[in-house]
Amino acid sequence: MSDPIRFHYQGAVREVRDSAPTRTVLQYLREDLHCTGTKEGCAEGDCGACTVVVGSLEDGELKMKAVNSCIQFLPTLDGKALFSVEDVAQSDGSLHPVQQALVECHGSQCGFCTPGFVMSLWGMYLKQEGKKPARCEIDDTLSGNLCRCTGYRPIIEAAYRMSELPPVSFDSAALAQQLASLKRDRMAVYAAGGQRFFAPRTLDELSAVRAEHPAALLLAGSTDIGLWVTKQMRELGDIIYLGHVDALKAIAEADGYIDIGAGATLEDAYAAICRHYPEQLKEMWQRFASLPIRQAGTFGGNVANGSPIGDSMPWLIAIGAQLVLRGPQGERSMPLEDFYLGYQQKDLQAGEFVRAVRVPLPQEGIQFRTYKLAKRFDQDVSAVCAAFAFKLEGDVVASARIAFGGMAATPKRAAQTEAFLAGRRWDEATVKAAMQLLADDYAPLSDMRASSGYRMQAAQNLLRRFWFETRLEQPLASAQVNAFKGVTI
Repeated sequence: MSDPIRFHYQGAVREVRDSAPTRTVLQYLREDLHCTGTKEGCAEGDCGACTVVVGSLEDGELKMKAVNSCIQFLPTLDGKALFSVEDVAQSDGSLHPVQQALVECHGSQCGFCTPGFVMSLWGMYLKQEGKKPARCEIDDTLSGNLCRCTGYRPIIEAAYRMSELPPVSFDSAALAQQLASLKRDRMAVYAAGGQRFFAPRTLDELSAVRAEHPAALLLAGSTDIGLWVTKQMRELGDIIYLGHVDALKAIAEADGYIDIGAGATLEDAYAAICRHYPEQLKEMWQRFASLPIRQAGTFGGNVANGSPIGDSMPWLIAIGAQLVLRGPQGERSMPLEDFYLGYQQKDLQAGEFVRAVRVPLPQEGIQFRTYKLAKRFDQDVSAVCAAFAFKLEGDVVASARIAFGGMAATPKRAAQTEAFLAGRRWDEATVKAAMQLLADDYAPLSDMRASSGYRMQAAQNLLRRFWFETRLEQPLASAQVNAFKGVTI
């Protein structure tokens, strides 16, 4: 017996019974409901033309998040509320301040991308509760929306202007009450076309269904798996969805660690971590994909995916993060770097899943930095991602941890370079020798993002940059290092 997909849309509860579990929210909107305001541009979560806002109850609190509908599967809407551009105008037909501001500021030309901008700005309007946003908030909000016509200036002006117009309220209490009535108290199983979509609610339910169906695909934010369907046309088989397991979203501090549940969104995880590492990780947080991707994708999913060009793993490895795995035999933990056995190969036993990532709190005497090199500042995959965590005793390196992404088949430590540095003076001669040793630790490949030679030179220069910022004698600030031509890229 299949449970229906139930969600709130346009003032009513919708029920879906016969759509394929991998049908996207965008396909459902355009093809089934004929709500064609939402557009498909890239079908991979990059351009933002498909942006919608999804409301959900998390620990009794209503959360409204802009996400990419082109890569979200329809069953993930169960128990939630969906808002598309058709919902933004007021009940009397007049424009919402977001729409009116875009009109007044000439923020639309060809118009194809405009619905996505409207939804991203509407999400920010709800969050700001009508208050004027800061420029950095506008830039972050629009980081996932691309426009080829306007040059962005009039859209940014509209983001300021919307807060100056007569405010429009949103009845969040009524929506929360409606969503509470849709909440299930047990695991839902949706089936269609010979494919099953399991949605457990507790860790025990997740453990049981994972043990019973060890070959089923684990789905969290769908920011990677969604592309397997939209770009690779893959058949996914049975799916176990993690998005309703509240225990996986918990973030807590204990015993010198920040324990981040694998289901916590990237946005929530980075917000919690950056409270302790503001200088070291604030830019990485800002540059990690776009806001809609961070609001859908999960921290544990990013780590479990294990991409060699993922941005979280190098710095997590450098500061000694631990991974907590849960399976039929209970829980076990390991250093994160031990989890990656080879390209797309992980130390996961049958029935196991990632339960949490334990991030060490800052330790006295540890100099920690992470750097990302990419062709664009916003929303781009790294060519090289570097992380360094050194314990310095005066001008001597007591211990060194170095990790890179984009330099090997997995996120990887520089074992030989680390061993060389231990016990040596942290001076220019040492750093020059260590730069050359990186060639013994890594043999990077050439691809569309960078050549092997570029990657190696960039990695070496980033180690030198770290030295400039941490040397005992006249350390340089990041801005000074950026201005030092030939040191970094």
